[in-house]
Amino acid sequence: MQAELIFTGTELLLGEVLNTHAQYLGRQMAAYGIEVILHTTVGDNWDRLAEVFEAALKRADLIIITGGLGSTTDDLTKDTVARVLGLPMLLDEPTLQWLREFMARRGASLSESMARQAYFPAGAKVLPNPAGTAPGALLEHQGKVVILLPGPPRELKAMFEASVVPYLASLSNPGMVTRTRLLKVTGISESEVQELIGDLGGQGNPGIAYLAKPGEVHVRISAQAANGAVADQMISGLLEKVRERLAGYLFGMDDDVLEEVVGRLLAQKGLTCALAESCTGGLVAARLTSIPGSSAYFWGSIVAYDNRVKEKVLGVPAETLEVHGAVSRQTAVAMAEGVRSLTGTHLGLSITGIAGPGGGTPAKPVGLTYIALAAADGTSCREFHFPGHRQAVRQGAANAALNMIRLYLLDRP
Repeated sequence: MQAELIFTGTELLLGEVLNTHAQYLGRQMAAYGIEVILHTTVGDNWDRLAEVFEAALKRADLIIITGGLGSTTDDLTKDTVARVLGLPMLLDEPTLQWLREFMARRGASLSESMARQAYFPAGAKVLPNPAGTAPGALLEHQGKVVILLPGPPRELKAMFEASVVPYLASLSNPGMVTRTRLLKVTGISESEVQELIGDLGGQGNPGIAYLAKPGEVHVRISAQAANGAVADQMISGLLEKVRERLAGYLFGMDDDVLEEVVGRLLAQKGLTCALAESCTGGLVAARLTSIPGSSAYFWGSIVAYDNRVKEKVLGVPAETLEVHGAVSRQTAVAMAEGVRSLTGTHLGLSITGIAGPGGGTPAKPVGLTYIALAAADGTSCREFHFPGHRQAVRQGAANAALNMIRLYLLDRP
């Protein structure tokens, strides 16, 4: 079975909204053995959507269209699908009644524009929306399957999992099933990762692919087989070999994020930490506090961007700043020890560097960063050189800082 994905919305074409549907739906299709052959994004235009949909019907067995199911004048998807397929739009009374009750619970009456959401192409199966008001639809027509999903990501995922997954699972022998596992490493470059595991495979089945991110490298292992159990088995042997080779750098798999891994280790060991950030401007603190329950181990952060804050708040000696500069091993150590003393936490971590694009010198180029970790058993400091633009340097520094905490914790009982 081959599928084509059509994403509607002028906001997508203008770059105002990130199209996360492509990634989500692509993964879902692969999991059910459905080959996605084309993505198309089209604005809120009746004729262009009709043209794209007509072309998709000629190429694919399954067409999924996202967006354009709401109550405004630019929500054209259902009407366009009905027009192209030559079907009338019919009122679905249960949906209309549900909309009336939904609005009544909010103390409002159902408007004519809202009521439009209760009309569907003839023969369509209504897909309830667990997270919003705009229902979706599933239509089998002349050997083709057309699925209409809402645009908001939360609504799309909820509807897909509740209504589309059971449908896809019921299809008989849709095709080869793809399984993937993602290994996440840090503290090593993409080329170094390939040197360590390059001889294990590449474009075969199972295969290995690489994705470099600021401060991280993701290694994707994938396999195709007639069913999921066989594909999982094909992955498992290769997965263990890759894990073994990358053990010193591996921090998580699949949906793991570094800040969650670090938080879990801090909580397990009953330790607390505080931060003194300069070039990252609070980025590490933001990542740590994005994890629920982080108040159990994270106490606070000082964004010491100016030297006066380094000196007056963190206690970095003026002489250290004058002789060695803000971006130096000595300043990083003083910042880490200062924030640990100030907050009374078990660990104090500091970051100071040159994020660019300006401010670099031959002796201290853009990307130079010092990260220090202070603890009861001493203070360690490492020098890093992060490549890329300003945000890449900041992200790389944040990752390295979190990894520094992770490695320290792994060495402690």
